[in-house]
Amino acid sequence: SPGAVTALLGRSGCGKTTLLHLAGAMDFPTAGEVLIDGRATSSLGDSELTALRRTRVGFVFQFFQLLPTLTALENVELPLLLARTAGATETARDRLRWVGLEEKAASLPYQLSGGQMQRVAIARALVHSPDILIADEPTGNLDTASGDQVLGLLREAAMKFSATVLVATHSAEAAAIADMRVNLRDGRIQSIDRS
Repeated sequence: SPGAVTALLGRSGCGKTTLLHLAGAMDFPTAGEVLIDGRATSSLGDSELTALRRTRVGFVFQFFQLLPTLTALENVELPLLLARTAGATETARDRLRWVGLEEKAASLPYQLSGGQMQRVAIARALVHSPDILIADEPTGNLDTASGDQVLGLLREAAMKFSATVLVATHSAEAAAIADMRVNLRDGRIQSIDRS
């Protein structure tokens, strides 16, 4: 649901990342359908898929995926520039401010800590106010304090942007922010727990 956080839990190889890729239309099922607003992602053409990913879905990865030659502001701004959105710089600066990093706008990724890079990645994922925010092990490379800060931002993003947040994690702390926890094993749902 919009504004809800769902955590996908399970061992490595259980299907968490595959499920995230299916939900974000980065991959397609070999059987069944993935529906976003009633439309099967497998029925969309290349331009429709690009538009879906650019406007409706935001991605946060374990290894940040920031472009090393772009500043923090440019990394956040890039999705809007690719979509030819007016006011890209202003919106990107606003998202950096929201994650508490406006003063790092001119910094390159190597000048940032891991926690700061992940916060820039969250700002980039949210720069176009997506309906779905997908986070794959977002605290996997962070210390406890940075991880807690990132989890707080993901929880807040669900509320502030009315995003549906899907988080794949091994972490009990990360799962604790979720409204629903889906336990996976060998590619199947083992149980669903609601808060």
